[in-house]
Amino acid sequence: MTRLLIALALCLPLAAKAGDGILAAIQKSGTIRLGHLQSAPPFSFVDGAGQPQGYSVELCKRVAENIRQELKLGDLKIAWIPLQLQDRIEAVRNGKVDIECGITTWTLTRQQEVDFSLMTFVDGATVLVNGNSEMLRIADLNGKKIAVVPTTTTAGSLQRALKARMLTAEVVLVSSPEEGIAKLKSGAVDGYASDRVVLISLGLQSKTGSNFRVLDEDFSVEPYALALPRGDPDFRLEVDRALAKLYRSGEIEAVFDRWLGPLGRPSTLLTALYYLQSLPE
Repeated sequence: MTRLLIALALCLPLAAKAGDGILAAIQKSGTIRLGHLQSAPPFSFVDGAGQPQGYSVELCKRVAENIRQELKLGDLKIAWIPLQLQDRIEAVRNGKVDIECGITTWTLTRQQEVDFSLMTFVDGATVLVNGNSEMLRIADLNGKKIAVVPTTTTAGSLQRALKARMLTAEVVLVSSPEEGIAKLKSGAVDGYASDRVVLISLGLQSKTGSNFRVLDEDFSVEPYALALPRGDPDFRLEVDRALAKLYRSGEIEAVFDRWLGPLGRPSTLLTALYYLQSLPE
């Protein structure tokens, strides 16, 4: 009897995972659905062969492997689902994807619709401008036209920054980063607002990247996290477990170097983020 009770106790964690929720669905199907962006380098983009790549994409791959091991699956297939900035939150909310692997900022308003993992990165929003522009700081946006994607936190932060500084810039709404960059190239707008690291990477990837630069000043703080469906604490625990292990082991340094190394070393704030989230098992 004692041996039977011990055996049952050992099976409880896996049995709980197999009961219901996302982990149960993953175990049954042998597949995890990961959403990715196609043009948010170096975090989430597609390479020449159309394959998802980037910092956030690799973090999601690490999470998927950790879940495979926890569920004791011989193999776990990844179904990559392309998303746009406009539909990424809804894709998580309606169950189209299990995890959104992009550049989503964790906000309390968004947390009413989706859940979030441990933070994965911290950045600031700023503006990409032409290299010959005289704009250096936020105050220089006065009277200018600035493009931004409306479904991003950058859009709201930009409006608040302009209002706080009593600036009269015209905010031009665009449907994608590509449209924002195209308008900047053509001179239809004076700048394109987004997160600093994304802007630098987009500028470098542009054929005329040498003609772009970013302002010296940020107008917001953007803490990134992986967006998850609400109401599934067991699934979030496994996602957080994988990320904490990555931070605790120091393996996150190699991930950072692979995707963001060319842009410089981790900031003091990002280093602190990794350290504080190295949660013990």
